[in-house]
Parts: sequence; structure tokens; C-alpha cells
Amino acid sequence: MRAVFLDFGSVSREDLDCAALNQVISPWQYYYDSSDQEIVQRICDAEIVVSNKASLARPAIEAAVRLKLICVAATGYNNVDLVAAAEHGIAVCNVRDYATPSVVQHVFLLMLSLVRRFIDYHELVSRGGWQSSQFFCPMDFPIQELSGKTLGIVGYGVLGKAVAQVAQAFGMNVLIAEHKDKTPRLGRVAFDEVIGRSDFITLHCPLSPDTQYLIGQREFALMKASAYLINTARGELINEIDLLQCLSSKRIAGAAIDVIQGEPPNQDSLILRHQPNNLIITPHIAWASQESRQRLINQLADNIRNFFQHKPFSQITDALGKSH
Repeated sequence: MRAVFLDFGSVSREDLDCAALNQVISPWQYYYDSSDQEIVQRICDAEIVVSNKASLARPAIEAAVRLKLICVAATGYNNVDLVAAAEHGIAVCNVRDYATPSVVQHVFLLMLSLVRRFIDYHELVSRGGWQSSQFFCPMDFPIQELSGKTLGIVGYGVLGKAVAQVAQAFGMNVLIAEHKDKTPRLGRVAFDEVIGRSDFITLHCPLSPDTQYLIGQREFALMKASAYLINTARGELINEIDLLQCLSSKRIAGAAIDVIQGEPPNQDSLILRHQPNNLIITPHIAWASQESRQRLINQLADNIRNFFQHKPFSQITDALGKSH
């Protein structure tokens, strides 16, 4: 039985233990990356295919006559033609919740970097500002605490709940946003009220037609002038033009984002070419701790083992195209 990992370079820099994968099935062919043209040839006689972001479109799926299982090495599976897979009796599965600790820690790294002015003070020391200071503690940039502040969480799944737990340990007040334009359920607060009352707003909802550009000019107008926006979910949740205008005009205090529209970005990326000094950008690394990526590998192995043992696994679609 042959298994192929199409873009192993997207999850590893030779720092992961693949013993779990190798124990469940062999041999494996690990490719650092695969172009659309290479994919068809590389999976044509494979029974198992793993992909993080490499595209498994209909032509590749139809050419893979022995293919039984597609494993997405991520939670999102928009890179797989699910209809084509279902038509050919190919199961598709993903991995879930493997990155929660890593993402949660990154959320608070971004929040603390904003309010503690971490980058500003690091740069001050680097350019000799501390050495030339009259006092032992240069206070060039105002510092705030998280305790006592209100955190609005938009998207209350596994990640949102984990963020809320850590926020409470910091002494923050937590508001859970209801879906936009929906009557709040018990324990939730109306979306607009959360946007208006929060000192920090963090996004943890999936990207869908309902959430694309969830945060734009209207929402920025509702926010406090002292508010900060955090996004470690999907770039398209925020209208980037509106964000840049809002930050440049100091409509809100700042933002920190780990995701943008179009990744990896090209040289013409608007938000990278016009970075105001109250914006922090990290390159989609919130999920990428070594521990998180190792959990991903181990969950992939569990999915493959359970598939062949006819046990429950993180299945997305079956031969009838039924969603799970």
C-alpha cells in the first residue's frame, strides 16, 4: 500500500517524528511541495494522500484510480473537491483542535505586545534609547495591563472557549458575541454590543459567506477609540482597506493580525505595503508550534488507522457526499 504526503514542507522543517505515520502504513513518499501538474503524477497509484494546502481537484482525483482516503493536514478542507471524492467513493478527513494551545498563546502574545509596547521598547533599546535615558526606566510609550479590560470573543468554538479561559486568568472580563444580526442566546451578547463595549476583540470564527468582511467600516465605527483588534483566524474576516484607514486615522488604538488576504502574499499586498505603526503582523504562525505540528502528525496517523479498522475518525464526506 502506497501513501503520499504532497506538501510535507508546509508542516515540517525536519523537526517532526513521523513514526506514528510509518507504523500505520508503509511505504510513504514525502514531497516537500507539489505543483498542480506534479500532483496528478504523484498520486496516480497511491491509496492514501495527505495534503495541507496542495490542491486535490477533480482531474487529480479521477486519475488516482487506487485512491481510498484523502487526509487533509489541517482543519480547513477547501483545497479538496469533495464532490469528486464522493463520486469516486474516496473518504476525506481533516484534523481538528490540534493547534489550540499554540493559537491561544499567540493571541495573548499579540495582545500583550500591543499594550506593553513590546516592539517599541525593543527598538528603543536597539537604537540606544535606554543608554541615553536620564532615568533608569524610559517611559517613552504608555503601557497598559490586560487585567480589568473587556475581551470580546467572536466565534466561541474550541479556540474561543480556550481564549476565554486564559483571559479570565489574566483578570479580564469576557463577552461572547452572538452571531451578527441574531437574538442573543443565554450567555451570549449581541454582536454590535460586544464590538462597542470591548477593549479587545479577537476573531475565532470560520470563513464563510456570512463572515466574509465581518469587520469593516461599520464595525470600526462602533469600536472604542481605545480598542484593539486581534485576528488569528482568516484574513478575509476583515476588510483590509477599512482596517488600514481606521488605523491610519487612529479610529482605534491598534490591531494585531496573523492572517491576511492571499497567503503567501505577493509584493503588491496592500496591507504589507502600508503598515501603520499601530499594526502588528505575523506570518500565519499562530498554529505552528512544534508541539502543535506533532499533534497534527499523530492525528493524521490516528485517522488512517481508524479508517482501515472501520472505526470513527474525522471524516468530512463519504461515498454518498454526506457531510459529517
